[in-house]
Amino acid sequence: MTQPVNYRHEIVGVFGYPVDENPTLLMFEAAFKATGLHWRYQNFLVKPEALGDAMRGMRAMNFRGVNLTIPHKIAVLPYLDRITPEAALIGAVNTVVREGDALVGANTDGKGFLTAIRLRGVSPAGKRVALIGAGGAARAIAVELARAGAAQLTIFNRTLDRAESLAQVINAHTPARATSAEVRPGQRVAIPADADLVINATSLGLYPRIDDLPPVDTETIRPHMLVCDVIPNPPRTRFLIEARAKGAATLDGLSMLVYQGAIAFMLWTGMDAPVEAMRAALESVFV
Repeated sequence: MTQPVNYRHEIVGVFGYPVDENPTLLMFEAAFKATGLHWRYQNFLVKPEALGDAMRGMRAMNFRGVNLTIPHKIAVLPYLDRITPEAALIGAVNTVVREGDALVGANTDGKGFLTAIRLRGVSPAGKRVALIGAGGAARAIAVELARAGAAQLTIFNRTLDRAESLAQVINAHTPARATSAEVRPGQRVAIPADADLVINATSLGLYPRIDDLPPVDTETIRPHMLVCDVIPNPPRTRFLIEARAKGAATLDGLSMLVYQGAIAFMLWTGMDAPVEAMRAALESVFV
């Protein structure tokens, strides 16, 4: 008996602006090849004013899901049918899953970050965190760290209202304590001496502006700290290079990217992700 022919791929992708330098495609295409799935992943350049059209197009063309990156993680919320409780607490979505006719928002960023640091042998329990940024990625990381037992978070952001809003969420819904601090133009913030984790959750240092630094006085980084960057391209950011020069251990954005992507893969396909194939695809380009 002749097998039915299917020339149509299941489509997923990422909506972002900018998005050309986003390497997520590499790991998902490798995952689909490793699992034999007839799926494709594409990078879609979506300007902020076109996000609504893009989400309606996703529905019309029967995408199985999308990732959201800068600047869409919060702006996408009105275009979804529902969101998971964790995403509601975070207030941002990085993964959309089609469930029948419904578009469901989830957030895998924070869970991916937790997996990355735990695999480095670092437990979030009792840790004191200095977090740079208060956007979508920062919110996900902060909430998941707090839910996992972090003791204290200090949130530095150039827009104080956003940092205060995130701190209020953490203080109201988790056992952790959070404070906020404004970063003024030209200021380099001092990392508290007792911080265990230092996290750049901004886009500063992302290709092509690889010489940009987050507003941190790197002289205040100490050897006992684990310094993390969410930027995957390049993985060895200037910030991490300078942190390593101060004797600190570092964790690059590729790890978070792989593990949050593995969770998204499972949400879309219902299958366990081939993590090693996904990481190898990224390392073949960046390492």
